[in-house]
Amino acid sequence: MSALFPYANILAGLLVLVVGFGFHFGGQLVSVLDWQRACRWGLQEAAMPADYYPYEHGTAMGDVLLGWSYGLIAIGLFAGADWGYALACVPGTVLLYHSLCAWFWEVDRRRAGHGLWTNDFRATWCGSNAAAGVLALAVGWAGPA
Repeated sequence: MSALFPYANILAGLLVLVVGFGFHFGGQLVSVLDWQRACRWGLQEAAMPADYYPYEHGTAMGDVLLGWSYGLIAIGLFAGADWGYALACVPGTVLLYHSLCAWFWEVDRRRAGHGLWTNDFRATWCGSNAAAGVLALAVGWAGPA
């Protein structure tokens, strides 16, 4: 049990597993392997201007290279292992960073006349990443009970 609140490690592990490993690693793995399929499935924006592709592809590569570890970290959090708490700062920091970057990336796209996300999607995506990141950081910081 976490010192933060009862079963915080389980909730943080679930969020890291779903948001970090599932959405970032799994979704971006599809994007890296087959960009057109990712667009058809709605994982990438088909209407994205070509100038944005290098940034989006680079983000996908980064998520794939780091995101596999989120599954292991989630298992460590589920198990209440000391190393799970110690490593929780990795997805915590990255997911919080992703939420802020995605929010302001869309601000810049809108300013350039190429906004791609609805306000609801933007709030949901950035909010879920921020919540998962902040909770993972807090659980990692608090450590095991």
